Amino acid sequence: MALTQDTIAALAEHLENCELQAHDTLKITNDHPDMDWDDAYAIQDAILARKIGRGARVIGLKAGLTSHAKMKQMGVDTPVFGFLVDYFSVPEGGEVKTSELIHPKVEPEIAFVLKHALKGPGCHIGAVLAATDFVLPGIEVIDSRYRDFKFDLKSVVADNTSAARFVVGGRPMRPSEVDLRTVGVVLEKNGEPVALGAGAAVLGHPAAAIAMLANHLGRRGREIPAGSLILSGGVTEAVAVAAGDNVSLRVQGMGSVSLRFV
Repeated sequence: MALTQDTIAALAEHLENCELQAHDTLKITNDHPDMDWDDAYAIQDAILARKIGRGARVIGLKAGLTSHAKMKQMGVDTPVFGFLVDYFSVPEGGEVKTSELIHPKVEPEIAFVLKHALKGPGCHIGAVLAATDFVLPGIEVIDSRYRDFKFDLKSVVADNTSAARFVVGGRPMRPSEVDLRTVGVVLEKNGEPVALGAGAAVLGHPAAAIAMLANHLGRRGREIPAGSLILSGGVTEAVAVAAGDNVSLRVQGMGSVSLRFV
């Protein structure tokens, strides 16, 4: 690690304040060009510790930048991972207050809920599917705290991979009931399709993102707990939204889920 514990704590406080107060910042590597991957995830961990200290509860995890479209859009080539806490969750059909966000975007996701814990190294798609209780449609609202969405990957990791809000719904299905590679998704904004894709856009199979997350945590002596909700990553590019927009996601054979921006 290149950063001191004091610097990590200060950067965590800065980035979390940007999230909580809905104001942007320049990417942190501008002032800390030597920070490494361990530093980036240490900052993310420190943000989570701050939230838990105020009573927030971890309810899941997320993979980000897992589709080739998303990687191309953001100019990166490696997935990243973050956490989900309870206040990120929006009820199906519920409202998201744009005043609490900086420049929100939405992306369609396949969400996994585990019945068994997963731990790497050596986790693979088969292990993920065996450990999965059900999958269901989800919409993630991302909101990078970096000005004009200009960042590098280490800054994104430190910023908890732009996590902000999410909703899940539709019809939960066993993994054996759906081909997650070929399942089609349609993201609509105000009744008009704005993004189309299939599950294979996420690393060839959405479960591959969950396996990569388990292996990532395994290298740090951690696991994905049983009961976890995991967003496997955007199937398509992210779509900008504003107050007044209604967003819905339809997943082939799995129903639909929606939310509104006010």
